[in-house]
Amino acid sequence: MTDTTEAAASSHGTGPFIAAIDQGTTSSRCIVFDRDGRIVAVDQKEHEQIFPKPGWVEHDAAEIWTNVQEVVAGALDKAGITTADVKALGITNQRETTVLWDKATGEPVHNAIVWQDTRTDGLCKELGRNVGQDRFRRETGLPLASYFAGPKIRWMLDNVEGLRERAEAGEILFGTMDSWVIWNLTGGAQGGVHVTDVTNASRTLLMNLRTLDWDDKILSSMEIPAAVLPEIRSSAEVYGTAKGALEGVPVASALGDQQAALFGQTCFSKGEAKSTYGTGTFLLLNTGDEPVNSYNGLLTTVGYRIGDQKPVYALEGSIAVTGSLVQWMRDQMGLIKSAAEIETLAMSVEDNGGAYFVPAFSGLFAPYWRSDARGVIAGLTRYVTKAHIARAVLEATAWQTREIVDAMNKDSGVELTSLKVDGGMTSNNLLMQTIADALDAPVVRPMVAETTCLGAAYAAGLAVGFWQDTDELRANWRRAAEWTPRMDAADRDREYKNWLKAVERTMGWIEEEH
Repeated sequence: MTDTTEAAASSHGTGPFIAAIDQGTTSSRCIVFDRDGRIVAVDQKEHEQIFPKPGWVEHDAAEIWTNVQEVVAGALDKAGITTADVKALGITNQRETTVLWDKATGEPVHNAIVWQDTRTDGLCKELGRNVGQDRFRRETGLPLASYFAGPKIRWMLDNVEGLRERAEAGEILFGTMDSWVIWNLTGGAQGGVHVTDVTNASRTLLMNLRTLDWDDKILSSMEIPAAVLPEIRSSAEVYGTAKGALEGVPVASALGDQQAALFGQTCFSKGEAKSTYGTGTFLLLNTGDEPVNSYNGLLTTVGYRIGDQKPVYALEGSIAVTGSLVQWMRDQMGLIKSAAEIETLAMSVEDNGGAYFVPAFSGLFAPYWRSDARGVIAGLTRYVTKAHIARAVLEATAWQTREIVDAMNKDSGVELTSLKVDGGMTSNNLLMQTIADALDAPVVRPMVAETTCLGAAYAAGLAVGFWQDTDELRANWRRAAEWTPRMDAADRDREYKNWLKAVERTMGWIEEEH
């Protein structure tokens, strides 16, 4: 698929438009969309990844804010439009990444601690006390893990000189990246609005899923002063108006990136799900207006909330290794020269030749959460060639998706009707067919692959009446391709059973060192 953005811009007429900022883990970008939800212009800029120690990952929040301003200006420039043509601005962001800054100066007090950072592992174990990982799960829907923002705030309060005192005195503000960007957009130290939305707040370990408010008991357990926290708002409402380059444009949505993809894929009904296939994979299932507790290793999270309507909840499952397994085949094994080549190689054989590849490189994620597991290739005979292995690699992503969908079904009692997909791996047609076969459900890829930014734009547009309602957004959603299951039921059951046998072989490889 070629990029026709430049040519398209001229044919999109005079607007008006909606702009969305995607503040991601490796880069920030701004996309301008027209009324049909089509991309008019894109600008993107990477930022530095800072690794002070093994397992530590940081970003410079000030650098990110500078980049955000540049990509917004760049996108408007490429689209050949002015702020007068932009009816609203939406924000989507890397989730859980944590920044604390000085309210008076707007200076971050420390680098942002990124979601991947594991420095709070010990603190989480300590907080679990005699209860363990599930101490706050009932209130928050989340296990106690270094992934989430709450423990990261606590780490900074404990480790940055004098910070706790300043925080308690109300001089310090906390935010995930949505809050940081919105505060700066709406004036920063000169009256910036300090808010977050329900989806981002649901990833802090500090918000009660039922009240949608900060949980005082958890705050006191984690020793986090309420004074640093932003106000929790819906995902689609006007938080304030922009100052500076975007003077006067309403800042009207915020959604964590995976929730934004759910919204951009128009999964507005219970039972609709999306899966984003990148380095790893995130699958979210809309479970309606009640939070569903997971007993099968999934996270309960807020999907989105439009204005003062009821919130919509989701179950989320994550797979650690999907796209990165293809990279491993290319870079470490040298079995393929490019990621695209895996499809050609896998197509050269009828099946996996009896081989199964479970990529538990850093343990198993959902639904097992076993850090003692390591990767295996099972079922090897002399018959197996590298083409069979290539096929086993693609099947690994399909069967891991199936395991998460099964867990979601057990937790929610909601049958998956179809799976909407996005992300880099969706260009692999054989993989998409394999997933449809494994799930026994249709797999659908939309025209606009940038569903994360689109979701933020949709929510912002709804907030200002640019689009009337979610039905209008559904009408915008256009399928580019659909794969329907072609696998015989008996074959599917046999293959899945073999896959589960292979998964068992990965467990208990790493023994606890006492």
